[in-house]
Amino acid sequence: MDKSERRQALLRAARTVFSEKGYHEAKVDDIVALAKVAKGTFYLYFPDKRSVFGELVRGLFSRLGGAILRVDPSADVEAQVKHNIRAIVAVLLDDPALTSILLSHAAGLDPAFVKELRAFRQEVKLLLERSLADGQRLGIIEPGDTELYATFTIGALKEVLFENALEEQARPRERIVTALYDLLRRGYLRMDAGRAAQPAEAEAQRGERGERGERGERGRGRAPATGDAARAQPERPSPARRRARAKGD
Repeated sequence: MDKSERRQALLRAARTVFSEKGYHEAKVDDIVALAKVAKGTFYLYFPDKRSVFGELVRGLFSRLGGAILRVDPSADVEAQVKHNIRAIVAVLLDDPALTSILLSHAAGLDPAFVKELRAFRQEVKLLLERSLADGQRLGIIEPGDTELYATFTIGALKEVLFENALEEQARPRERIVTALYDLLRRGYLRMDAGRAAQPAEAEAQRGERGERGERGERGRGRAPATGDAARAQPERPSPARRRARAKGD
């Protein structure tokens, strides 16, 4: 086993131990026993238990950041928003051990660990705030306080995932995605903004073409006739035909 593989083995073991015993009760001895390495080997890679936990948190945060894609309002907005929700849920549910630690209450734990948790949650919140602010610029998020929007969203997601972790039979992921999307659609998502803009733009284009036509008709000395009025106008005889009629009279 090379150094990279040994490091990953220690991270996997730490994730499992933290999940089973909680961060506070987990010991380095537990981690090295599960990883089947000597205790000295652990300290070649990590100075203490908190550092290995921090490594796990940074990895999870990196995956969350990579899961969120910028929404293109000219494409299918609903599909893109659902993709982002689905990707975030997948990152958290694919790592249930770490997620359960991060979503658990920190009461009774040491202040340094509580600080670690708060820092992670703040980073996630800022990531979501930036995404919401970008959505406001694109017109797919209601104007408002993005910090509060982020708090509401994280609270809903946290409760759903926490309950899911406690239930004997977890809810299907797509059911969670659909429920979260429906909640947001009834909240700050403006899913009709893009669809409403398309008919308005088409109507504006038709109006512009009509105005150009009217200007052209006025430039030739007559106003354009449309609809029934155009059909009711009699055909004007040519000058030669008028002279022939005059001779006949």
